[in-house]
Amino acid sequence: MLHLLLLDYTVSEQAAEPFIEDHVAYLERYHRNGTFLVSGQTVPTSIGGAIIAHGDRSAVEQITAQDPFVTNGVAKYTITSLTPGRVRPDLASVLKPTH
Repeated sequence: MLHLLLLDYTVSEQAAEPFIEDHVAYLERYHRNGTFLVSGQTVPTSIGGAIIAHGDRSAVEQITAQDPFVTNGVAKYTITSLTPGRVRPDLASVLKPTH
């Protein structure tokens, strides 16, 4: 299952700045283990960011709760789960279901 994680700042972008280094380490950890497939800042960056994650929803919910932006109260996530209906052939192996 795929999940669209929308990260919204609950404070100004400047107020979140002290936590960026830890947030980037968090992103790198979950990119390395294969949970996060794509991540990036929104445009404009003042909104927050977005992540496409792969895996079990309850695991993804636990992972988002660990984000330093969340634990420090400067952002929150909205999670939308989706089942891919059509997938480019070159992405099929990455997006295969996990059980």
